[in-house]
Amino acid sequence: MVTVEPSDAELLERWRSGDRDSGEMLFERYYRTVERFFLNKIGDAISDLVQETFMRCVKNHDHIRDNQFRVYLFGIAYRVLHGHFRERYRDRGAPGDTSVRDMADGPVTLVVQRRDHRLLLEALRTIPSDDQVILELHYWESLTTDEIAEVLGIPVGTARGRLQRAREKLGEVMHRLTDSPHPLATTVACLEDWARDCRIHLDDYRA
Repeated sequence: MVTVEPSDAELLERWRSGDRDSGEMLFERYYRTVERFFLNKIGDAISDLVQETFMRCVKNHDHIRDNQFRVYLFGIAYRVLHGHFRERYRDRGAPGDTSVRDMADGPVTLVVQRRDHRLLLEALRTIPSDDQVILELHYWESLTTDEIAEVLGIPVGTARGRLQRAREKLGEVMHRLTDSPHPLATTVACLEDWARDCRIHLDDYRA
């Protein structure tokens, strides 16, 4: 007999009704997802930021819309990340407009063997952090522009335009880092394949 896993909405409903085990099941289901959100952005304190994200989720679980748990969780993680940057790197510019590489001088939290993945991760750290977040949510977490807009708290049209511009910025950085003789359009066209392939190996790249 095949066991059917309860949906996020079902677990959320049970959790709100006082079933703490259902809440723990949700956290276990998304722990690695939230951890992945902070990878390649900070050199340390990942576990602390993951814990803070879930603590805020516990405090505000009555405000989560049905079938929106994952998006809501990313929204909390995004705000936790900005708070971390403001507290630790307050003299280095606005978190969303400044790249992770310019804000945090520490080492990348990933040990990467493949050159194309290493270049992609470095390029992501070189563009403004909000652009990095948008691209990672799109390519690694398969969020739609509507969902990305919800996470960042911006209009859908704005999210759509920012995704396109972020893709172009990343393509320009990748083109520069690879010193590619091919046209920029070719490099941009490869981004989706590189990003999705890199996502598959992210868990193996943890230091």
